[in-house]
Amino acid sequence: MTTKDWKKAFKQLKSKPAVMKKYIKHNAPRERSTGVALQKCQRCGKFGSHISKYGLHVCRYCFREIATKVGFKKYS
Repeated sequence: MTTKDWKKAFKQLKSKPAVMKKYIKHNAPRERSTGVALQKCQRCGKFGSHISKYGLHVCRYCFREIATKVGFKKYS
C-alpha cells in the first residue's frame, strides 16, 4: 500500500473513529532508517536503481537525461 492510498483511506474512515484507530495501528507506513525505501530519486521520486555517488541522488533513468548537463561524458 502506498502513502497515497493510506491517505485516501482516511476520508472513508472519518465517520468510524474506532475502526480508524485500528487501521492506523496496523497499516501506517514505518519510518525507515536503511534500505531501498529511504533512497528516493530527487527528480522523479522513484525508489529503484538509485545513484547516490557524487551526491547526485537520482535514478538511472533521470541520470541518462541529465548526465551531459552535469558534466559526464559517454565513452565507447
